[in-house]
Amino acid sequence: MRLVAVDIGGTNARFCIADVTDGTITLGKPVTLTTSDYVSLETAWEAFEALANEPLPRAAAIAIAGPIAGRVVRLTNNSWVFDTAALDTQLGLDRVTLVNDFEAVAHAVAQAPASDFAYITGPDIPLPASGTISVVGPGTGLGVAHFHRSASGTRVQATEGGHLDFAPVDAVDDAILARLRAVHRRVSTERVNSGPGIAVIYAVLCALEARVPTLEGDRAIWKAALEGSDAMASAALARFCMTLGSVAGDIALAQGASAVVLAGGLGLRLRDHLQASAFAQRFAFKGRYEALMAGLPVKLIIQSEPGLYGAVAAFLQQHGAAS
Repeated sequence: MRLVAVDIGGTNARFCIADVTDGTITLGKPVTLTTSDYVSLETAWEAFEALANEPLPRAAAIAIAGPIAGRVVRLTNNSWVFDTAALDTQLGLDRVTLVNDFEAVAHAVAQAPASDFAYITGPDIPLPASGTISVVGPGTGLGVAHFHRSASGTRVQATEGGHLDFAPVDAVDDAILARLRAVHRRVSTERVNSGPGIAVIYAVLCALEARVPTLEGDRAIWKAALEGSDAMASAALARFCMTLGSVAGDIALAQGASAVVLAGGLGLRLRDHLQASAFAQRFAFKGRYEALMAGLPVKLIIQSEPGLYGAVAAFLQQHGAAS
């Protein structure tokens, strides 16, 4: 069978045509559209169909960055709104599966082979065959999900864990919280541990050293940080990895996880920086549970399109592989 797979984030929507043969998922070449260039999914869908230059399949698996509850669904970090009861009519579909974007990523993590994971910290062992595995990923927002493996199968659960309160651990974290609290009534961890969060971290570090910021905007700061071309941007990246370790550890504790997998739009770009940072120390820095946390494997999924792949896996779980 063939179907359209879509992964809609706060910044981009990625489309591809997927083929399923004997349960094996093969993704076509993805097309990335900027969500701000389109007023709705329907107009972006039309743009993808024009680029595909062929009639699209009448089945779709759509992952979106936001909670899916009720008939009307609003994305967390862009302006698109969905009427879930009308999607099939609007897009010309016979069957459609709509899942949270990190629920889709968790489906991908649950099915991915060991070769699709890179070691970050903890024991260098495969993901456990049973128990709960937390999936955490910074991108435009902070995605959080988990899945539980048992003899009866795998159950994936989407969450909005990125909206937990930001919990400072040291004086620099205190300064980050104070700066954000001056702007926002409530400060969630997503305000720090997502792509835009590095701009806040950078501004705070500059203020602590009484420096005039030379970079403006999170994109410029990320570019300089990843290139290593600016000392303060590099320091902001190190702090970002540190605070990401804190929240990943908190989520693992809250979910009773036996392992953690990092994903998200920034995941692969952070691969070489996480191990060189204090991510591991912050992940395990949980008081009397420090030894427990140090014993959890933490990995990074390096599969190129986990959102698209996982959306198709969710579709197959709901509808089966019949054409």
